[in-house]
Amino acid sequence: MSENVVRLHKPTDPQTDDTAPTMLTFVPVAPPARPAPLWVRSGRAVKTAVTHERTMTVVRATARHSLYTLNGGRIVARRTWDGRTGSRYERMLRAAEAAGNYEVAEEWEERLQRFREARHRRRMDLLHSPVDAAKGAAVGTGMGIGVLVALGIVMAINTGQVGDVITPLSATIDFIALLIRIVQVVWGPALTIGPLLALLALWSVGRKQQAAPQWALPANVRSGEGEPITPSIVVKALRDLGIPALRNAIKEMGDAGAGMLGPIRIAGCGVEVDVTLPSGVSTNEVQNKRRKLAENLTRHEHEVFITIPEAARTVRLWIADSGALDEPIGPSPLVTDETLTADYAKGKAPWGQDLRGDAAALSLYQRHLLITGLSNQGKTAALRALALWLALDRSVEFWMGDLKGVGDWAMFDGLATKLIQGPTDDHVIQVTEMVEDAVEEMNRRLQAPPGTTFPPLIVIVDEAQVAFMCPVKDEDKRPYGGSSSTSRYFMAARKIHNQGRAVNVLLWQGTQDPTDQNLPKLVREGAHTRASLALGTESQARMALGDKAVDGGAAPNLLRPGLDKGTLVVASDGIEIPKGQSSITVRTHYISTDDAELIAARAKRLRDGVTTLHAIERGEERDPLADIASVLGDAARLRTQEVINRLAALNPDAYGKWSFIDLKRVLDGTGAEPYKSDGVMVVGRDRLARALANRDDEGSASASG
Repeated sequence: MSENVVRLHKPTDPQTDDTAPTMLTFVPVAPPARPAPLWVRSGRAVKTAVTHERTMTVVRATARHSLYTLNGGRIVARRTWDGRTGSRYERMLRAAEAAGNYEVAEEWEERLQRFREARHRRRMDLLHSPVDAAKGAAVGTGMGIGVLVALGIVMAINTGQVGDVITPLSATIDFIALLIRIVQVVWGPALTIGPLLALLALWSVGRKQQAAPQWALPANVRSGEGEPITPSIVVKALRDLGIPALRNAIKEMGDAGAGMLGPIRIAGCGVEVDVTLPSGVSTNEVQNKRRKLAENLTRHEHEVFITIPEAARTVRLWIADSGALDEPIGPSPLVTDETLTADYAKGKAPWGQDLRGDAAALSLYQRHLLITGLSNQGKTAALRALALWLALDRSVEFWMGDLKGVGDWAMFDGLATKLIQGPTDDHVIQVTEMVEDAVEEMNRRLQAPPGTTFPPLIVIVDEAQVAFMCPVKDEDKRPYGGSSSTSRYFMAARKIHNQGRAVNVLLWQGTQDPTDQNLPKLVREGAHTRASLALGTESQARMALGDKAVDGGAAPNLLRPGLDKGTLVVASDGIEIPKGQSSITVRTHYISTDDAELIAARAKRLRDGVTTLHAIERGEERDPLADIASVLGDAARLRTQEVINRLAALNPDAYGKWSFIDLKRVLDGTGAEPYKSDGVMVVGRDRLARALANRDDEGSASASG
């Protein structure tokens, strides 16, 4: 039962009478909290002690130094084994064969053969060594005794004492006895101290090699900080690449290879140095050793970039600070600067940063664009960032087709004149017709009087591989997808690539996982700006960027999927590329969907208002089945093309652009599908009447239910 405390106080409400009585208030006091059980408190104390930073430091130190000794022994054992056997040569031979470097493989095979011959000679010598050793010991002992006796005779002649003849011999015997006594005294402590010294030596080897797990290493080592890049480290890394001509040339140089290096310059979050290779060493030999070079420089592979500048026999190395490329870059200026505007003709889109940390801006003026990469690497975000910047130029018109259809481009509703969103074949058909409409607009502009200026029209197709892979054919048997001369999307894209830039009609495409089937050669080579995120193979990198860029060092296939999201390798004359290089690596600013909507809202305020046409909604307010029945009239059957013509005359807005595919889509599954009669496709009136009756019956049943 809890106690009650009686407290006297005046009420806080205003008193109407100064003689108001004093009020008594009973305030219950909460009982004191019961202490936790002993086992709970003990557990908490143990948990606190175990997880304390000092405890973790002690555990890490204990594990680290123990593993230094253990792994040091393993390292010494391996070195001993390598020294006594040919395993080192065999290991190098297998590595050279795996790398396809057969010249080096032959060199290691020759070394292995020489080692085996020398070892065989040593073993054969061991068969004769016991006899030779015994003979040598006997001869040595006899000569030693003879020398001592001769010395004693000389001493006896000098002193006249015959006993001095054996004095040197007895002194030698006494000295040997003294050595034996010393060994007897030292032997016991040596047996105790010797193993400790051996363990100390093994610990020293393990510590030098940092032979312990990452979690047990000191903080400065565990953080992955690499060594600072110095000329000696760069030369040593090049020397150990496994290129015989390079290694031999460095050995013969009087300055130990320092003359190959240009100045090491700070470049953004890393350093940059030009290396002039000696005669007999090609630049692609160094490029093919990128991983080994990075490891020799105590870096990860993605932290070293090798490009080929204009100078002959020269490679340019860009070496990042350890871990710097895993740090995100800042937000886009489009997000931070609400006063930012765009200029299609003279401006550049703020896209991101290059590896040097400088701003990377891209000119979009009269340049077709292609961005590709593996799925979920930031392709749509990179493409959308360019469109968002360009939307701030009120003169630019957008026609957009998003064949993913998950709302990545929904913020352009009210900005784009046409916006198609969806992954189905119907959406591919509408996107294809949109691109064909752009071809017609291009032809109209091309036929305009000389000197006529035209506002830019940007046609964007995201997930364009869906269009190229579409199997649907129109009523004339022309495929919408594919890469033949009859493929509608392919031919429309080619026509815009051929002549569109002259009249500011540009095609931007985003596609993923490029192949010859989903990104035909003629289309990808028609883009002026080609950019690629992470890819799987070098052949895909060549498809995305072209042979020249890849031969010059571009390697999107070496980017890390998932870890290098938003990092692009760009080949374009619209972006500033270091002299002599054919591409540049850009880390793009990420603009989230919420930020993209805010930027799009700013762009809409700059315009008078844009009515966006959603092609997928065309004709939805009418009843196509009833309209088809009405245009059939009394005819028993009517050719499909005649039905389409009559529908267009009935309502041009709803049916003006209908094709056989649209007609077939409406009739499929109703029982009134087009069929062949006398070799032509027709629509039957009786079938259509039954379809309408069945639909009405189903509607009545559902309403009554």
